[in-house]
Amino acid sequence: MSDEGRMLAERYRVGQLIGRGGMSDVHVGQDTRLGRQVAIKLLKPQLATDPAFRMRFRQEAQSAARMAHPTIVRVFDAGEETVTDASGHEVQLPFIVMEFVEGRLLKDIIHDGPLEPAAAVRVIDGVLTALEYSHRAGVVHRDIKPGNIMITTTGQVKVMDFGIARAVSDSSTTVAQTTAILGTASYFSPEQAKGETVDARTDLYSTGVVLFEMLTGRPPFRGDTPVAVAYQHVSERPVKPSVINPRVSPALDAVVMHALAKARESRYQTAAEFRADIDTAASGRVPVHQRSDESAAFFGTTPTGSLSTSELALRQLTEDETMARTQRRPPAIWIWSGIIGVVVIVIAVMYWAFNLQPTAEVPSNAREVPVLTDLTYEEAVDQLQELGLPASKVDETNDDVEAGKVTRSDPPAGEIVDVSTPITVFVSTGKEAIAVPDVRNKSLADAKADLEAAGLKPGTETRETSPTVAADVVLGTTPEASSSVELGSTVNFTISNGSVTLPDVTQQTLEAASSVLSAENLQLTPVPKPDPGCPAQPGSPITRQSLPPGDVPQGSEVELTYCAG
Repeated sequence: MSDEGRMLAERYRVGQLIGRGGMSDVHVGQDTRLGRQVAIKLLKPQLATDPAFRMRFRQEAQSAARMAHPTIVRVFDAGEETVTDASGHEVQLPFIVMEFVEGRLLKDIIHDGPLEPAAAVRVIDGVLTALEYSHRAGVVHRDIKPGNIMITTTGQVKVMDFGIARAVSDSSTTVAQTTAILGTASYFSPEQAKGETVDARTDLYSTGVVLFEMLTGRPPFRGDTPVAVAYQHVSERPVKPSVINPRVSPALDAVVMHALAKARESRYQTAAEFRADIDTAASGRVPVHQRSDESAAFFGTTPTGSLSTSELALRQLTEDETMARTQRRPPAIWIWSGIIGVVVIVIAVMYWAFNLQPTAEVPSNAREVPVLTDLTYEEAVDQLQELGLPASKVDETNDDVEAGKVTRSDPPAGEIVDVSTPITVFVSTGKEAIAVPDVRNKSLADAKADLEAAGLKPGTETRETSPTVAADVVLGTTPEASSSVELGSTVNFTISNGSVTLPDVTQQTLEAASSVLSAENLQLTPVPKPDPGCPAQPGSPITRQSLPPGDVPQGSEVELTYCAG
């Protein structure tokens, strides 16, 4: 059964198939309400048999729709459509409506051969930018692979399918279905292969696999079955990319091998850390990796080797029962003097702490994000540049903020960030823009209904003459049909009054008067009426017309009296 031509949610028309995967088909589509081109992903109907999946799918689609970033394919809408399959049974068809992106999938580009190291660095930098944004928003992708990465015609990196992998893994779908949905095991992290919980570092491992494949033309592990590949992710060490492609530098080797560490605590802990090392490697320097106790503590792990040399020595002395005391116990007065001294110090520190005045000063290497709302983008950039914070612009519709003014920022105002942290500035484009529907040649009642259905308000009604359009039928609108206007705008009507304006033709010849009345702009019927009471002369004018000049009904007959004596 073909999906092409189907209408989803009475709004999205499914067009030509442009992509196919294990879990879905992707079609080009048309949003008939907003008049824009979209991409429609139709998930496999068998996924919708699980109620838990449908609930999780809706929640994750909503989370993905809230993410607005230049490196992430926007999700506009999602839902389910009840359709009838080839056997006549009604099934649920889950769908996602996404931003339509002109470009190629990264997996198709890799299929042509390994990328140049500089090109691979640019692509992975874009992927890490998207992950840094999503991880900050609390969304883990779980399925980073070349099939989910688009490269636009301008070279922009776009990551898609955020949240869908989680919707599958959190539902009760079978292992076979989950494997089909998440693609091959080539991009699994070791914790995914072992069925453990995942976090942001899982995405960074998969990103390392994608970087390896871009540099070498193949993933680090290959096998006859997905289980064999997953086993290698858990137990085997990959070769360096330079072993396969000698053009890969030692610096990029170091980055890839660090990203593919088996233990989560041993690989990159944040997308920003990964991207910083990529930039270092791109400049020809080998990154130096040091274990970060803070990052390990953040993810709930206990760092090893945290005892100092003195602590280890002290533990050894206290646990060694063979050690014999060779010094006499110190006098009791010394002990009490030490205790009193410690008490005095503790009291002094407590007094100092209670009387310490809080400070609002921000550390020199940190900045507080200023309030940018209601500023223009240029004014916001000026403020951020004074603080050493780079800015990027993202347009969004907003019903309450006028076009051109800042609506919000990410990170939000008041948050303390490191210097040089990029700030995403969201700028209002005004209310949502929609196209004025074409209501010409429709009755006034139907035209008003069409406008209200599109989110517009019917306005004034101006009646004009028309030789062909019946009374109370729309001649046109202001603004004109297909014009782009804000949601809730007023549209005025021009309506036919069912009549035409009859001119005075009594001073014209019969031939000229008949031509005027039957012209396209009047379409009246001239009826010659001879008058034997006056002598006929060449070129004599009409002496009388049966209807006086002015508005007359469409198609009226007009008697033209002329001399025929």
